[in-house]
Amino acid sequence: MKVLIVDDEEMIRGVLREYVEFEGGEAFEAADGMQAVKLCREENFDIIIMDIMMPKLDGFSAVKEIKKIKNIPVIMLSARGEEYDKLFGFEMGVDDYVTKPFSPKEVMARIRAVLKRVSQTDNDKDIITFEGLTIDMAGRNVYVDGEKADLTPKEYEILFYFVKNRGIALTREKLLMDVWGFDFYGDDRTVDTHIKMLRANLKQYRKFIITLRGLGYKFEV
Repeated sequence: MKVLIVDDEEMIRGVLREYVEFEGGEAFEAADGMQAVKLCREENFDIIIMDIMMPKLDGFSAVKEIKKIKNIPVIMLSARGEEYDKLFGFEMGVDDYVTKPFSPKEVMARIRAVLKRVSQTDNDKDIITFEGLTIDMAGRNVYVDGEKADLTPKEYEILFYFVKNRGIALTREKLLMDVWGFDFYGDDRTVDTHIKMLRANLKQYRKFIITLRGLGYKFEV
């Protein structure tokens, strides 16, 4: 497990580094977003722990630049806990969100949960086609009538989860638990917002995602 810890507070970086190394991982540190982008160009990381409020380049801007280079899972850290910030982060492809002050044990649990979900997706080597919708499970790519869809990592996970559970009614609570993972502090609106974005990217094949009024969703072909 190779982790990049990005925070302008040296104490926070040090604490998280100790926990990562205690669990046998390798930790790298960056004090601002610019350093983080530079390190991501030079190194391959399994996951990034990224603060939002930092000098030179804030966390959101850094994530945007990093996603242009590599598709690395990201957990955001912030003293700000507003829902808007969380939804904005998820729309950018952030995998999870932890509000300061936090427990280092909780952060480690979230790291394990995110890496487990990514690993499960990567290990599935099926390429599945539904009419003009093609889903490459191993490559994490989706094609709509032969054109690659620009999905965020979270949208990929939701779609892959739907496909693996196609024909099954899924409540919003189950989607939150299984896709967002350990102790996520979100609500139904988080699920609905992501599915709205996913449907828009699937264009005419949005028809496969059926809304079950008062319950949740179902992927059906």
